[in-house]
Amino acid sequence: MTSPSQHLFWIASSAAGICALVMASLAVTAGLALGGHLGALRGRSAQVRTLHEACSIAALLALAVHGLALLGDAYLKPGIAGIAIPFAGAYRPFWTGLGIIGAYGLAALSLSYYARRRIGVARWRVLHRFVALFWLLGIVHTLGAGTDTGHAWFLVLLAIVVGPPFALLAMRWGQTVDVPVEPSQGAHPTA
Repeated sequence: MTSPSQHLFWIASSAAGICALVMASLAVTAGLALGGHLGALRGRSAQVRTLHEACSIAALLALAVHGLALLGDAYLKPGIAGIAIPFAGAYRPFWTGLGIIGAYGLAALSLSYYARRRIGVARWRVLHRFVALFWLLGIVHTLGAGTDTGHAWFLVLLAIVVGPPFALLAMRWGQTVDVPVEPSQGAHPTA
């Protein structure tokens, strides 16, 4: 039987990756709830915004630990290139590459919050919507490269943490926008 200390860096990376997934999912959920102007949040937007920011920062820190812990893994030996350059590593390069791209995207778009005035608030909001895409890349990375994806406990955890943001995304994409029809287009304005 092998000692867990031989796999300490792998275990640390895996735990940090799971933590990053949970925190990023909570951040996306809070962000979508804020952006969706849910009636249940009336009067609580400041608390939800604080939760959104805290979970985003926690997710970024966990992502850093997830990648950096692998540098000490005696089996994988990814090197700096393997954790920093998409598709350069030897371990499941496609899935790992998607995770690296997702991490960079999450970091850039999350940290852009602090430069939103320079970017322009309207432009920043449009860019910030792409966080969901990079979060999805993280989920795909988890399913393709994660070593726990074959375990029921992990799949249940995954369903619990990604279900709410997926539901909010579906609600947002399903919302119809009422566009007023101009009388010159042949329709009556009250139709």
